[in-house]
Amino acid sequence: MREKLKISLLVWNLSTNDGFIRASLLKKALLKLGYKVQIFGFLFDKELYKAISSEDQVYSVSGSNYPDFFKSISEILKIIDGDIIYAIKPQPASFGVALLKKLYSKIPVILDIDDWELSWYGGDKWHYRPTLKQLARDLLKKDGVLRSPNHPLYLKWMEGLVNQANAVTVHTSFLQQRFGGQFVPNGKDTSLFDPTRYNSEESRSRYGLSEYRILMFPGAPRPYKGLEDVLIALDKINQPDLRLVIVGGSPYDNYDEQLQQKWGRWIIKLPNYPADIMPDLVAAAHIVVVPQRDTPETRAQFPLKLTDGMAMAKPILSTRVGDIPKILGDTGYLVEPACPEQITEQIQLIFENLESANQQGIKARQRCVELYSIEAMSSVLESVITRL
Repeated sequence: MREKLKISLLVWNLSTNDGFIRASLLKKALLKLGYKVQIFGFLFDKELYKAISSEDQVYSVSGSNYPDFFKSISEILKIIDGDIIYAIKPQPASFGVALLKKLYSKIPVILDIDDWELSWYGGDKWHYRPTLKQLARDLLKKDGVLRSPNHPLYLKWMEGLVNQANAVTVHTSFLQQRFGGQFVPNGKDTSLFDPTRYNSEESRSRYGLSEYRILMFPGAPRPYKGLEDVLIALDKINQPDLRLVIVGGSPYDNYDEQLQQKWGRWIIKLPNYPADIMPDLVAAAHIVVVPQRDTPETRAQFPLKLTDGMAMAKPILSTRVGDIPKILGDTGYLVEPACPEQITEQIQLIFENLESANQQGIKARQRCVELYSIEAMSSVLESVITRL
């Protein structure tokens, strides 16, 4: 029976990484359990997110603003054919669509919450209290804000409907306390991210990094991610062979350009690479840095960069924010958020005792395999689906 069960993963926007990465991890875990899995979603821009390969076989429908979006919803409802719908994020274009399908088909819905969506708008402080005139403008004008399917008003409504899901999965303590549900970690493919398959010196040579001691941030810079604190620390240390390598750059704004203008002497920017190249990139690092600042957004997050570094047995320098201390256990190097002085001390400590730091990386790898692998995800997901 299990071999025949089909699960439709529903992502609200396949034009960005906002949901797809989590969906792809869940897909890998579900495939290991023998389920058939397909990813569906909307394209709110013209192209698929660059990290989505042809092998991912996603099914997309054009996204748009209301009222045209109702037509898109009708189209996607016709092609979603799973025995279970697994909606990624409490977005109208994922969870809302899944609930519509459930309403007339009785198909069970699982909701995965991998971020506190309202935190980007002020969280519980956000309110929408328009005058009648403003409400009419927001609804009826072509550029009215309520035409957008992901307006925070609709996100708030979706949060109020979380209890309509047949099951909820989350990946941090913060989200579990707020929404309930079953904890399902962000699993890493530890057979792909396996340091024994890569040579760090060769990787550094391949990406032009052989001359440097590398602190790597394998993700998109944003102010809350704390890269300024690392760059201030590099200013303090002021050793010419140190570099912060940023992989991918920001698809959201020009923040990485601002960093480059102020601290360009310490930064090496590498482009986006396909997911299967990332282990080779991370192999080039001496230290993986995840310097999250303490904000409502970061408290809800499970940074995938942690398990990138853990799986590749790298020393990890991070901050005491959200679940990060719990994820790393005693295998990483932790400092207080927004504290360049402590980051300075830890960078110097790691490089002065690099052999010991690499042993910590090996412990981090073991912890990742045990708790944060695709197999660990599969184990939990099996119990979630069995209870439906």
